[in-house]
Amino acid sequence: MAHEETVYDALDLAHGGEGQWAFGTGFDDPLAGVDTTVPDGVDPADLGAYCLMLGDDALVLAQRLTEWITAAPELEEEVALANIALDLLGQARLLLARAGAAGVLGRSRELAGPTIPDEDALACFRDPDEFRCTALVAAPNGDFGRTMVRLLVATTLRLAVLTRLRASRDPVLAALAAKGAHELTYHRDYAARWVLRLGDGTAESSRRAQAGVDDVWPLLADVFSPTDVERRLAAAGVAVDPSGTRAEVTDVLTTVLRRATLRVPPWPADEAPAGRHGRHGPELVDLLSRLQGLARQHPAATW
Repeated sequence: MAHEETVYDALDLAHGGEGQWAFGTGFDDPLAGVDTTVPDGVDPADLGAYCLMLGDDALVLAQRLTEWITAAPELEEEVALANIALDLLGQARLLLARAGAAGVLGRSRELAGPTIPDEDALACFRDPDEFRCTALVAAPNGDFGRTMVRLLVATTLRLAVLTRLRASRDPVLAALAAKGAHELTYHRDYAARWVLRLGDGTAESSRRAQAGVDDVWPLLADVFSPTDVERRLAAAGVAVDPSGTRAEVTDVLTTVLRRATLRVPPWPADEAPAGRHGRHGPELVDLLSRLQGLARQHPAATW
């Protein structure tokens, strides 16, 4: 009987029969063909730090969404959440690769070794205090209602930023934003439809949706507070000052909640962005232990 090639053979043969590292070695460079020159007048360290902020938000939220696989109320929702997570993971990969190219790898490169791609080193070999994500994305999922509220808030915020980043002077950020804005429009609409369905549904679904809103709203305390890095890069035409998205975000969220017959809680007072400076709660430690566990246990693993 003739040998029948499998998909695994094809993957192996695609790279000359060499074993591939389980977390990305051998895959195409995510920045191949993109101009990675840092714009004039921009500190590469600032650009790298900003890419970590956006990349970590996407990576951590993607990980949270994958926790619903096999647990969502319907198979269709598992597929939808998995697709949203994959979109966010794609954004994270580009952003972390850009951060690595800007030279912000730090200790993760030493731990990962020289053969691991920058984006994998940053995802799998940084400690929690080196992550720059917000508490909004790091918080546990809760029930499905809370997850939909958090997804609505997080995607509304991110869409407002990426829409503006399409005009960034950095070609990588501009290219990412052009594609990501389309993805996030779907993500936001998906979450909004579920919040409307739950909020204006049964008494129990409305109760759960309102509880989700009440739980998520305090996590908005620092999302509009810019870091010094964001201020400098916004002034240079590279980044977006999150305070400039406040009116759009609050209008969208208020409109959706009112149509869902849900109460809009008082907006929390602005606080300094703790997560952007690496200050996180134990929930991120737990999430990263699962995200990074295999890579750290077998840093040279091949398949």
